[in-house]
Amino acid sequence: MAKKVPITVAHGDGIGPEIMEATLSILDKAGAQLEIETIEIGEKVYLKGYTSGMEPRAWDSLRKTKVFLKAPITTPQGGGFKSLNVTTRKTLGLYANIRPCTSYHPFVATKHPIMDVVIIRENEEDLYAGIEHQQTDEVTQCLKLITRPGTEKIIRFAFEYARAYGRKKVTCFTKDNIMKLTDGLFHKVFDEIGAEYPELEKEHWIVDIGAAKLADSPEVFDLIVMPNLYGDILSDVAAQITGSVGLGGSANIGADYAMFEAIHGSAPRRAGQNVANPSGLLLGAVQMMVYIGQPEVATKVHNAWLKTMEDGVHTYDLFQEGVSKVKVGTKEFAQAVIERLGSKPATLKAVDYGTGSAQKIQGSYKPTQPAKKELVGVDIFLHWNDNNRVANELGKKLKGFKSGPFELKLITNRGVKVYPDGMPETFCTDHWRCRFTSDAMDKPGSYKDVLALLNSISGSGLDIIKTENLCTFNGKISFSLGQGQ
Repeated sequence: MAKKVPITVAHGDGIGPEIMEATLSILDKAGAQLEIETIEIGEKVYLKGYTSGMEPRAWDSLRKTKVFLKAPITTPQGGGFKSLNVTTRKTLGLYANIRPCTSYHPFVATKHPIMDVVIIRENEEDLYAGIEHQQTDEVTQCLKLITRPGTEKIIRFAFEYARAYGRKKVTCFTKDNIMKLTDGLFHKVFDEIGAEYPELEKEHWIVDIGAAKLADSPEVFDLIVMPNLYGDILSDVAAQITGSVGLGGSANIGADYAMFEAIHGSAPRRAGQNVANPSGLLLGAVQMMVYIGQPEVATKVHNAWLKTMEDGVHTYDLFQEGVSKVKVGTKEFAQAVIERLGSKPATLKAVDYGTGSAQKIQGSYKPTQPAKKELVGVDIFLHWNDNNRVANELGKKLKGFKSGPFELKLITNRGVKVYPDGMPETFCTDHWRCRFTSDAMDKPGSYKDVLALLNSISGSGLDIIKTENLCTFNGKISFSLGQGQ
């Protein structure tokens, strides 16, 4: 008998305990070799004063097992409670999120009967870094962070996943026509790494039209890799258009740790009624069995689940007259899957996870070679609300300030140039970016020049919010121009 693999299990809130019990019973009957440690997470833990939703001993268990099967949780209403999912992903370095989105036509109602898409989402950075500030009375900010190491890891993971699972095409979604540096880096790395996989078809879509195409014609996609925010939104869209978000399972993979879950919430209104569909968590657990090196169990469970769906044994959320044969509860659905262990579907495509080659999938990155970095200017952001916000008035106040090669070249408001030669029709808030550079941005200065500018501007009574250094890397301008500049 194979050695048991230790895993950490959390039963969660709402319907979580019911669907976890159903999932574990199926895995057990399928022959899964698991050594289970149970921890408590979620609402009760939040209310004990742990803002992350997990007690310290839960982290100790995860450090030991390195594998987490997690049921949905309820986050209490009100401020101060951090997302447990985001905390876990970032703390444990779970950089890759995997969501297979497959149609089960004609047994689950869908407008897209031919759909088999895997969405791989970067899981740690982008706007989900959660770095936000209120800067003026009217303006808040969220920093979008895209790193080369983080991008290389998720892009390489996507190509390795495609190769391991026999996918033929990898698609990248970004918005690099607008965010040329951040999303531009993601697209650039996609092209660089994609060249190492000549057997796979590669393509890039701007995310807005790509999302429209995904919603309308998902059958043209195979595997899609995206930055965090786009991936979060569109993986839910993709799961829903297969027929139900409730069928979606999710894997979160890092270099040393992994977490598996359903993508839906805790549905507290359905708790304790034996009606919840355990399919999302079960399909997340299928991915876990592959990851821990028991692919034969993953194959057996997944095929039994497909056979159950095919036989019309459905929970209330999927039941439809003329297609479904019997409406069952959570426990009865689990028993139906157990009874079909060893069977394969006749109409739906059977799965075969092979010998576990997919277990080894990892992303990687190369150390970044330092570039020649030169300071060629500074953006000084001001909170200014005087004289009906006439940009020319602010320009006059700043025009006399100069330090080293740096002097005022333009002012923007919400990214649009308003000085010099701004348009009177442009609406302005109380948040102003004032750019100080040399004439052609070709004369480097020093941070002492920046400090001297800040000292002069602050001494004049103007309210400085923040600064951003303007640099070149190997002689290339590495910051955005103002719209209209």
